[in-house]
Amino acid sequence: MKGLGTALITPFSDNGSIDYSALAHLIEHQVAGGVDYLVILGTTSEAPTLSIEEQEQVIAFVVKQVAGRVPLVLGVGGNDTAALVARIQTLSPILQQHFAAILSVTPYYNRPPQEGLYQHFCAVATASPIPILLYNVPKRTGVNLLSETTRRIYDAHPDKIMGIKEACNSVEQFAETVKIANGDFAVISGDDDLAYEMMRAGGDGLISVASNAWPAAMRQLVHEQSALIQQQYAHLIHLLFVEGNPGGIKTVLSEMGLIKNVLRLPLVANTPNHQMVIRKALQYHIEKEQD
Repeated sequence: MKGLGTALITPFSDNGSIDYSALAHLIEHQVAGGVDYLVILGTTSEAPTLSIEEQEQVIAFVVKQVAGRVPLVLGVGGNDTAALVARIQTLSPILQQHFAAILSVTPYYNRPPQEGLYQHFCAVATASPIPILLYNVPKRTGVNLLSETTRRIYDAHPDKIMGIKEACNSVEQFAETVKIANGDFAVISGDDDLAYEMMRAGGDGLISVASNAWPAAMRQLVHEQSALIQQQYAHLIHLLFVEGNPGGIKTVLSEMGLIKNVLRLPLVANTPNHQMVIRKALQYHIEKEQD
């Protein structure tokens, strides 16, 4: 999984149901923009608020809409190892038929030590029929998967561990993981605002929130290691996360006419003031591009 992957949002209608028409348009926007793969039912999708039935419907819809044009990665994580293993086993036929990998986040809230993380991911690797991308995002989970532990997990299951989505928000840790990987597994940035620096540090790509809106630009940033694109989009990317994700990207996509600006509780849409800030920043960005 190299290049650009989009952490796909889930569009909702005004009544809170999944808006499959908007989801279809969003997928076509991604394919037309040249993304290398799509990540569905990750954090940005508001997966914790989707029922198991809704998740299965989203999986079926995305698989049909994409129709094999780009690889798919499925977010499958949890903080109950036994329950997660059972879920992976249930999904096994779908995973083998339609997905290139699963993306599995470090267990959240429990805050396990490194040994617990090691044993958790060894259990996931044993259960999964397809390769795994580990996902380290300490600011959400409360636990940091250290580079040494990542290497240890890979060494125990080299046939299953494809790589890691590293969203530690630290170029130093990212570079250490690249060094310790030594080319044996992929190290993928999960931080849009640091994408250029992560690519310069030896990263293999980016799983992006911003590419929901700007797939072509983010693809150029990753594939060309473009400092200019990072600079041009830096302010907009910053605004995406001021009031949390995916609130910011949903505001942008709503302004672009691609989705309704609806989230499911406990998440809510950006405040009117921040929506106005984003609207003005988008307009300024468009005017700069036209100059």
